[in-house]
Amino acid sequence: MLHILQVIFKHIVLISGLSFLFLTSCVQPRNEVHLKEVEVLVNHGEFLKAKQMIDSLKQFTHINTVESRKMDSILDVMHRIRLDFSLDETQVKKQLSRYFAQPDDSLIRQWENSGKLEMRRIDGKKRYFNNAVPNLFRLDSLAAVQKVRVDGKQVNLLKLFRLKHIAEVIRESKGSSNPVLPVNMILTYTIKVKPNAVPAGAIIRCWMPFPRAGDPRQHDIKLLSSDPDSAIIAPKNYLQRTVYLEKRARKDQPTVFRIKFSMESSAQYFNLKPKDIKPYDKNSELYRKYTAQRPPQLVFSKEIRKLGARLVGNTTNPLLKVEKIYTWISDSITWASSLEYSIMPNIPEYVLAHRHGDCGMQTLLFMSLARSQGIPVRWQSGWMLFPVHVDLHDWSEVYYQGVGWVPLDQSFGLQNSPNKQIRDFYMHGIDSYRLIVNDGYAQKLFPPKKYPRSAPYDFQRGELEWKGGNLYFNKWTWHMDVEYIMKNGKIRHEGSGKF
Repeated sequence: MLHILQVIFKHIVLISGLSFLFLTSCVQPRNEVHLKEVEVLVNHGEFLKAKQMIDSLKQFTHINTVESRKMDSILDVMHRIRLDFSLDETQVKKQLSRYFAQPDDSLIRQWENSGKLEMRRIDGKKRYFNNAVPNLFRLDSLAAVQKVRVDGKQVNLLKLFRLKHIAEVIRESKGSSNPVLPVNMILTYTIKVKPNAVPAGAIIRCWMPFPRAGDPRQHDIKLLSSDPDSAIIAPKNYLQRTVYLEKRARKDQPTVFRIKFSMESSAQYFNLKPKDIKPYDKNSELYRKYTAQRPPQLVFSKEIRKLGARLVGNTTNPLLKVEKIYTWISDSITWASSLEYSIMPNIPEYVLAHRHGDCGMQTLLFMSLARSQGIPVRWQSGWMLFPVHVDLHDWSEVYYQGVGWVPLDQSFGLQNSPNKQIRDFYMHGIDSYRLIVNDGYAQKLFPPKKYPRSAPYDFQRGELEWKGGNLYFNKWTWHMDVEYIMKNGKIRHEGSGKF
């Protein structure tokens, strides 16, 4: 079970602008003991008792503003956990019954105990992760075989598209690392706040994703329109770039925010060799910054240091170190749907414990291992915009002395190809179909957000709030529509979201 105060202090309160050190120093000893008792209850899945204790503390105990915020944050995290673990055993068995006529209880227990069917006990009842069953078929080989028997073998169009595109990128690069194969796109991003999510007349504040400027692979960025039309674009120096909008809610109607923008995105491939890499200047500000720990996600725990050292062995060349770490994660960690990041205290540790994770989780594991071994690496994220698949996506960039920043996509992994350049492409290359929104994680938004964020690290779907607090993901839906401007002038459409 998650350590709830670790989540609260390091994820939600820290992101809202209050320092963890300040908070802990202001807690009266008596209330600190009470909060530890609440933590024990939450860690044992006793959410109702925890809420009752918080309600009692608020009603009968003298608490200050900081303590009140802590308690509200605990309630918020419990709410987020409930949303992520919304399925009961009957619902899970119903999903499984499509593939197993009568799901065997002992087999289900085995899957639960192995972590392949993710479950927690909340208030004495089993509650399953919303994507527990789809993840089971990704994580358990026997379940995967049964799924193929029922559904047939599925063609992965994204993998096929990538292989063809990668070959074109390598061919077009002609030994140079300059950006190639530009793709022009018009993107329309829409957020709909559910009717009556806030009182009629209340102003909703909305931050929407917008392309970062200054990256050599992303050009010709233009905001074409917005609804409402009074849009504020974050300054270029903000590492998580946004368009900010405000709108009043109307009774019984959704509140719709929409932006339309154009951009050009290019691929880039670095055909690196160990001899190309010079020794790092370990006294430089860049080296110190991007090899440092950054709690709570980039922490050089004993396990991270030990694993990193084992993977690189006696290797001293940075490129070879990166290749060894990348290959191990590609071979050892399975892609699977993720819990919301705001309810995981330390994501790399979670990935190592469960041996699975989505793109951002695998990226954070790579970053932790690489930095622990003296390799400068930074976060990059936004969207992947393939004509066959549009979705949120996270990756990173590695700095090599004498070369510069080189893109690396950990979760795409080693490609299924006998051609070494194609197989290893995503170790030091990136495709043309990207929207770069973030050049760092857990960065400030513009203008500042008053309440804790729904996603305290990444910024892809957006953030919303009103004077009464944050609007979490269950209060609104999102959709990205992409128009590809082809060389012949025709336009092709693709979209993705939760509407």
